[in-house]
Amino acid sequence: MLQISGADTGFVLVAAALVLLMTPGLAVFYAGMVRSKNVLGTLMQSFILIALITLEWVYIGYSLSFGPDIGGLIGSLAWFGLKGVGSAPNPDYAATIPHLAFMIYQCMFAVITPALITGAFAERMKFGPFLVFSLLWTVLVYNPVCHWVWGAGGWLKALGVLDFAGGLVVHLACGAAALAAALVIGPRRGYGHENFVPHNLPMTLLGTGLLWFGWFGFNGGSALAANATAVGAFVATHLGGMAGMAMWVGVEWLHRGKPTTLGAASGAVAGLATITPAAGFVSPNAAVIIGLLAGGLCYLAVAKKARMGYDDALDVVGIHGLGGIIGTLAVGVFASRAINPGGADGLLNGSFALLGSQAIGIVAVGLYVFGLSWVMLTLIDKYMGLRVAPEAEDQGLDLSEHSETAYGA
Repeated sequence: MLQISGADTGFVLVAAALVLLMTPGLAVFYAGMVRSKNVLGTLMQSFILIALITLEWVYIGYSLSFGPDIGGLIGSLAWFGLKGVGSAPNPDYAATIPHLAFMIYQCMFAVITPALITGAFAERMKFGPFLVFSLLWTVLVYNPVCHWVWGAGGWLKALGVLDFAGGLVVHLACGAAALAAALVIGPRRGYGHENFVPHNLPMTLLGTGLLWFGWFGFNGGSALAANATAVGAFVATHLGGMAGMAMWVGVEWLHRGKPTTLGAASGAVAGLATITPAAGFVSPNAAVIIGLLAGGLCYLAVAKKARMGYDDALDVVGIHGLGGIIGTLAVGVFASRAINPGGADGLLNGSFALLGSQAIGIVAVGLYVFGLSWVMLTLIDKYMGLRVAPEAEDQGLDLSEHSETAYGA
């Protein structure tokens, strides 16, 4: 008979609260980087998803993501409205906590993932079409990908793909969708000719701190128990974040001649995103290497963005998308059964097979998410119009979409 652990349950509930905090933290992080006329519109896009995606998750999303498997592709609706999801543990996912605790923990991941995408189309998408896209994207993209990678019977999970806390499910998925969104909706008015200066970098740094704090729940909590794996993931998370920040600032200093606070914030988030899939599978030293790779490579990707001709306003593709790819491949290189017996050995520990599985996961998730996101955005644009009118964009989303101002007259 399965025995519920009070310690594990308390740990997972605190971790769930930390992951929830990340969505308001993300809102503040993004809002500091936009112009003052778009602050409330940017904040609102993240905040409203707490309500919208939670409702989706409770009624169909959790069942589609983690419910009884259908062909390795999707969960059934057997758990519609949380039917049968109660205080007893579900051994397929976590044997020492109530099934309901696992459900609410995973809910917070579902909430933040579409919120991350909003950075790509900041300052120019209409609120109504944004809600439609976010809901459809969660049902048709996030839920299936979540089942593939984490669901009992998911085909990528069966293939041996490892994703400790969301390198594929969260970061690559939001990055691929962000690229599709930036291409379909087009650049901001004046992009390439005007200098889009962040209006409040202290706000962005505060958001970075909230994200970093919440990330300990994101990664550490993915152990689903207060155990050694959680400790290792917690330590790896901090080391990845600090290494990413240090490398980004160092490269920026050499490249541009000055280190910036925006660079420090971006580097920290790049390191945190990149260590996410590997956090519970790698040693502390490997976590530092992964963070350093993230800081350097994600900086280069963001620096080359303008030459590639798309306006990913807040660098979702270069930080989260690329970070998810780097981290997922790093699992295939650095993972060790000595660190996590429930994982696998990577290339440096004598096995090439895991690296191949990780590459298959990247290709499958990247192509599926980008392709379906492109189709959804194109159809919504055709029938609803994704973008605010030029005069509304000049006025700003705060007034044109919400009839409010952040800082008064």
